[in-house]
Amino acid sequence: MNDMEKLKDVVFQFIDKEENVKVEPLGKGHINDSYRVGTAEKEYVLQRVNHNIFKNVHELQNNIQRVPSHIRAKLIDKGVSDVERRVITLIPTHDGALYYKDNNGDYWRLMIFIKDSKSYEEITPDLAYRAGMAFGEFQKTLEDIGGEPLFETIPNFHNMENRLEAFRESVKANKAGRLDEVADLVKEIEDRAEEMCKAERMHREGKLPKRINHCDTKVNNVLFDNDDQVICVVDLDTVMPGFVLSDFGDFIRTGANTGAEDDKNLDNVSVNLDIFEAYAKGYLKHAASFLTDAEIDNLPYGAKLLTYMQTVRFFTDYIDGDTYYKIAYPEHNLVRTKAQFKLLQSLEENYEKMQQIVKDASQK
Repeated sequence: MNDMEKLKDVVFQFIDKEENVKVEPLGKGHINDSYRVGTAEKEYVLQRVNHNIFKNVHELQNNIQRVPSHIRAKLIDKGVSDVERRVITLIPTHDGALYYKDNNGDYWRLMIFIKDSKSYEEITPDLAYRAGMAFGEFQKTLEDIGGEPLFETIPNFHNMENRLEAFRESVKANKAGRLDEVADLVKEIEDRAEEMCKAERMHREGKLPKRINHCDTKVNNVLFDNDDQVICVVDLDTVMPGFVLSDFGDFIRTGANTGAEDDKNLDNVSVNLDIFEAYAKGYLKHAASFLTDAEIDNLPYGAKLLTYMQTVRFFTDYIDGDTYYKIAYPEHNLVRTKAQFKLLQSLEENYEKMQQIVKDASQK
């Protein structure tokens, strides 16, 4: 059985067999492998869940069932007509399970493909504003989900204290023997370490609540229609409790960067304040109504924190010998690290402007 036949065999665990099923690669995910599936009647997205990252696939899939179910109920209450397009729909297996485990131990899931939709890798201020509204509304909609807290699909995912602990262990072990060439960068990380653990300290002091976060707020996780109106938020693997400043900050890290995440030319990398302002206005249009003053005040800090955190994550993986992120060449994680650090420096230089933008946006 070749690879294509194996993929089709997986698809047929969820839907009835038919002759002319097409399966082709889809998207650019760092973690999961995705495929677009075409059948006579419908299109689907097939994903192999990376169980090395998501250790408890059963609980992961329960989250991904609960969250869209809650959103779907809210949309129906509002009288929205195209509910099937406005939220992801999981297809259970013939046995009623939310995933399929194959003979190789790989885990798979199937979702309905949302037609006439698109996502963007590049961004404009207008798209940033709309994405801000999408993620703000997403958090607001999930405020009253009720029941047990959502499962933490990657424990301590945005916990900076935990990330620094792992980083320090990697530095100490120096598994790949790469430490000598990056000693200056290790110092830059340590010089900022105390400031970057502020959120966890505030939470312990009762000053910063945890809410339901998306935890991967890239613009390519918002689907738009052909008129660039928001359809829905997708990629719900990491939806779990967290600080809103983290979700806000991660969008700025990815969307308001004038360069690429792995830009070799650091002169390209800086914060785009027009994108920052547009996203802040869009986000706070929905989110200002339920956030505390402390949460709003710390949104700009979130941009620094998540950029610092991603610097540390790429750097840790480089020091470990590239065991987590897919790489295109041996120095890829170091290039990513340096590009993220350059963005962090730009955020630090523009911090007062960012604070003023958020203050103005929250008062309108």
